[in-house]
Amino acid sequence: MPDASLHSLCRWTFHEGVGRFVPSGVRPEWGPDQFNTVDFVHLVQDEIAPRLPDHIELGVEMHYDNEYHEDNAAAIAAALAETDVSLAMISPGAHLHYAYGGIASLDPDERAEAEAFCERCLEVAYGPLRHGWHEDPGKAPSLVIWNGSFGYDLATPELGRMYQNLKESLAKLCQFESGLGGDLYVTLEPKPNEGHPAMLLPTVASAIVMWYRIADEFDVSLGRKGINKEIGHSEMVGLDQVHDTIEELDNDMMHHTHLNSQGYNDGISMGGPGRFDIDQPARINGMNIAIASLMRKAGFDRWKGHDIQARPYDDTDQALDRAVRSVLSWEACDHAARQLDTDRLHGHLANRDTAKAEDLMRAAVLDAQEWFDEHFEPIAQ
Repeated sequence: MPDASLHSLCRWTFHEGVGRFVPSGVRPEWGPDQFNTVDFVHLVQDEIAPRLPDHIELGVEMHYDNEYHEDNAAAIAAALAETDVSLAMISPGAHLHYAYGGIASLDPDERAEAEAFCERCLEVAYGPLRHGWHEDPGKAPSLVIWNGSFGYDLATPELGRMYQNLKESLAKLCQFESGLGGDLYVTLEPKPNEGHPAMLLPTVASAIVMWYRIADEFDVSLGRKGINKEIGHSEMVGLDQVHDTIEELDNDMMHHTHLNSQGYNDGISMGGPGRFDIDQPARINGMNIAIASLMRKAGFDRWKGHDIQARPYDDTDQALDRAVRSVLSWEACDHAARQLDTDRLHGHLANRDTAKAEDLMRAAVLDAQEWFDEHFEPIAQ
């Protein structure tokens, strides 16, 4: 039996359809009038957990204000306590409220409001939601700081002030979290674009640098500070998600990771660099097998997230299948990584037999697909 593997599912995945680019109301059973966050917790336990191998532990991810808040946090915590599901990730939903920079804003009123908003996010997590945390402190939730407001449309020298504002506000938030207990893993989620064409934290490297600057300038401890890389964000601008993983692990800053794909790297789905964020599930491919191997060798044993979107034409059964497929696809890659003969691989590469190394990785992809086929059963139609 493999070691316990932690996977988390995002509340936002389970909705009726948001309109705009895609139809709204295609999954009416998940409409806001009849499906809430407590229902989501039970759905994860009742509809998804039974379809996964026993070594998988499930968690949930949710945004403050629109998915968890002061009024429903106690009920959510009770639902988590009743199930085998844990709170794996929280994030401020500030991008729904602050479009001019949020905590990086040059508007002092917006910045102050956004800072207070983030503090309330933490107060609820440490308050009524605390009962939903995993009992193992090493599996405590991550606070993921992603906000579509941390960006800009115009190239002006005032971007330097926005960047400094962001550092100062993040340092203040870390100090506030430390005062509440310092038990969360505080992570930055890099993103190159959306909701602005240029974001202040576009890459894994830029987020790592931000943490070191915050620690140096504001005497903030780097303990439990790190990165939540989303594979699809690296893909959006053609970056190397394997090297991004190496940087995170080398700096001991991988505390949560999102396995979402832009889709294109399986050679089948359309998407890829230059596209907007389409939140495809995890894919079976050589890059993910390499990443899984790196994570395994580094001893990463925290939450692997699936902030995925059902496709616009999916009903609820198909949407549930997408979530199960994503978890099992990663587990298939991890299985293939365990089976990979890395000594042989190293020997081929040391001898410059790169074609033979490629053959080994192709065989690993086939191994992963065979494992997936053995474990995935779609909902009967």
